[in-house]
Amino acid sequence: MTAERPTSYLDDGLSLRSWLTSTDHKRIAILYAIGITGFFFIGGAAATLIRLELATPAGDLVSHDTYNKLFTAHGVIMVWLFLIPSIPSVLGNFLIPLMIGAKDLALPRLNLASWYLYMAGGAITLAALFLGGVDTGWTFYTPYASMFSNTWVSVTLVGVFVVGFSSILTGLNFIVTVHTLRVPGLAWFKLPLFVWAHYATAIILVLATPVLAITVLLVVAERLFQVGVFDPAHGGDPLLFQHLFWFYSHPAVYIMILPAMGVVSEIIPCFARRPIFGYRFMAYAILGIASIGFLVWGHHMFVSGQSPAASLVFSLLSFLVAIPSAIKVFNWTATLYRGSIRFGAPMLYALGFVGLFTVGGLTGLFVATLTLDVHLTDTYFVVAHFHYIMVGGSVTAFFGGLHFWWPKVTGRCYPETWARIAAVCMFLGFNLTFFPQFLLGVEGMPRRYHAYPPQFQALNLFSSAGAVVLAIGYLLPLAYLAGSLRRGAPAGDNPFGAVGLEWQTRSPPPTRNFDHDPTLPDQVYDYTPGPARGGSPGALAGTEARR
Repeated sequence: MTAERPTSYLDDGLSLRSWLTSTDHKRIAILYAIGITGFFFIGGAAATLIRLELATPAGDLVSHDTYNKLFTAHGVIMVWLFLIPSIPSVLGNFLIPLMIGAKDLALPRLNLASWYLYMAGGAITLAALFLGGVDTGWTFYTPYASMFSNTWVSVTLVGVFVVGFSSILTGLNFIVTVHTLRVPGLAWFKLPLFVWAHYATAIILVLATPVLAITVLLVVAERLFQVGVFDPAHGGDPLLFQHLFWFYSHPAVYIMILPAMGVVSEIIPCFARRPIFGYRFMAYAILGIASIGFLVWGHHMFVSGQSPAASLVFSLLSFLVAIPSAIKVFNWTATLYRGSIRFGAPMLYALGFVGLFTVGGLTGLFVATLTLDVHLTDTYFVVAHFHYIMVGGSVTAFFGGLHFWWPKVTGRCYPETWARIAAVCMFLGFNLTFFPQFLLGVEGMPRRYHAYPPQFQALNLFSSAGAVVLAIGYLLPLAYLAGSLRRGAPAGDNPFGAVGLEWQTRSPPPTRNFDHDPTLPDQVYDYTPGPARGGSPGALAGTEARR
C-alpha cells in the first residue's frame, strides 16, 4: 500500500479560520496579495477620477478641495499600501524560504502579525481618506499638514505609522531568515539575485522606517498639542520635516525598485537561456544602490533654501547612484546577447521594466541637476519621472513576477495569449499616459492643479486616453488569472525550465515546502542553451496551443 501524497499548502485546512491563523509563509503571501489587490484598485479608482478631471482645462468634474483629496488618497494608497509592500510581502514572502531551501520564514508568528498590522493600518488610512479626506498630498508637508489643514491628517498618519511597523517586521524576518535558514552549501554568492534584492530591501526597511514613524508621530503631536517642532509660529522648523521625511522616503524608492530588480534578474536569464551576466557585480550593485540611497535625500530639497554647498553634494550623490543602476541595465542587456530568447508573458513584462526603468532613471538625472531642477520642480515632469520608476518599474515587474511564479503558486497555467496582450497594453498604455507629462512639465504645467490653461489640453487628453489603455492592461490579468484557478491546465513542477530551489518542489508546494531535502545545482544559474530542461519554457503557450 503506497503512502498518501502530502497535500499542498492550499489544501491544508480550507476554513477561513485556518487561513486567518496560519503561520505558513505561503498562505500569508496569499493574504497579502488579496489585501494589496484591493488597495491597488481603490488607488486606481482615485487616479481615474484625476485623469477624467484633467481631460478638460476647466475644473468641472470635482471641486478643488475634492481634487486635493483625490490626489492625496491616490498617493497615500499607492505608495504605502501597494508599492512598498507589494513585491516583498507577496512574492518575497512566498519565495524566499523556497529559494534558500527553508521550510518557512524564521519568525512565522511575526510574519502573521505583520499582515494584521498591515490590514489594520490600511483600514485606518482608508477610513481617514474617504470618510473625512486629506488635502495635504502624500508628502504631508509642514506647517500646512501640522497646523493649518482641517482634514483628517492625524488619523491618516496613525494609519501610515501602523503600516510602517508591518514593514519593519517583514524586513526583520527576511534578514533573520537569510542569515540562519539557508540550506547547507548555499553560500552568499550562490544566492539568487531575488534574495539579494530582498535582503538589501530588508535592511532599508529596518533602518529607515523608524525615521518615518517618529516623523509622523511628531506631526500628530504638533497638531494635537501645538508642540513646536515644525511650525515656525511655535519655534519649529518646517525644513526639519523635509529632512526627516526624505531621509526615509528616498530610500523608500529603493524599497519599491530593488525587489523589482530582483524579479527581473530571475526572469531574464530563464527566458534568455543564459546565466546572468556578471552575477557578483549585480549583487554588489544591489548593495551599492541600497547604501547610496541613504545619502541622497537632499536632492528633493534643491528649492527649499538649503545651502548651495549641500545641494552640490546631494546632486553629486544623485549622479553616483545612477552607476550601480546602470550596471544592472547593462548586465541585463548583456545577458540577452546571443541568448535563445523566448518572449513569454513574464519576459515581455521584464523587458518592459528595463525600458521604462531606463527612461525613469535617465530623467532622474535631469531633476538631480541643480539648474534644471529649479524649472522642473513641482511640474508634471516630476510626476512623469516618479511614475516611470515606481509604476513603470515596480508595478510592471510585480506583474512579471506574478506571471512567472503563478504556476508555482497555484499549480495552474494561465492563457498565454491573453497574458501577452495584457503586457503589451500595460506598456503602451503607460507610455501614452505618462510620456506626455514630461512635455507638460517642460512647458511649465504645475502638478496638483485641477484647472489649467487651455494650451495644455491636447497633451492632457493624450494622457487621459492612455490611462484607459493602461487600465485595460491592469484589469485583464485580474480576469484571466482568477479564471485560471478553476479552468487552467495543470502546470507541472517547472513549466519554464527555470533553475533555483523553488522549482525543485511540487506546484503548488506542500505545506513544509519540500517533500525531500533540496539539492543545490552545481551552478545556480547554469542555463543550458537550447531546449529547456524539465519542460519547455513556452509550456504555457504550448498548453494553450493544444486546446
